[in-house]
Amino acid sequence: MTAALARFARLPDRRPLLRAVGFVLLVNVVGGLPGLLSSPDTDWFRRLEKPWFYPPSVAFPIVWTALFTLLGIALWLVWRSENAGRRFAIGLFVLQMACNVAWTPAFFALEAPLLALGIILALWALVAATIVAFRRVDRRAAALLAPYLLWVTFAAVLNFELWRANA
Repeated sequence: MTAALARFARLPDRRPLLRAVGFVLLVNVVGGLPGLLSSPDTDWFRRLEKPWFYPPSVAFPIVWTALFTLLGIALWLVWRSENAGRRFAIGLFVLQMACNVAWTPAFFALEAPLLALGIILALWALVAATIVAFRRVDRRAAALLAPYLLWVTFAAVLNFELWRANA
């Protein structure tokens, strides 16, 4: 065996890293799908009165990409774990993602801020429950969801203010 082949044979297994990247891509794709169906680039949304703390538009894709990346890593950590509660935790993750995906069309396509507020409040509860379930399986995974809960909290306040100011 040549020296180069011997070094290659000792490289760490790349499959776990590739799986982690796959989970990150999957969560980003699923999370980004609603943006293909609806967006804030409508006359209705532009006409809405925005609260003083409404972030610049460029913040949303940056924040969501970062959060979905953290979610993908967290999901991968739980997926590969053999700890008790793994399936329940993944089930909660899927439910909260479904709720997350439902918010964008409810708000932008249906132009229904009050319906979207109900969805985001359910999302908040599901994210909190997912954090608790993830913590039982892998504490690192739960910690990776903390920024997501903070952002969903901010988004819920923003959603409420958009509804209140424009009702």
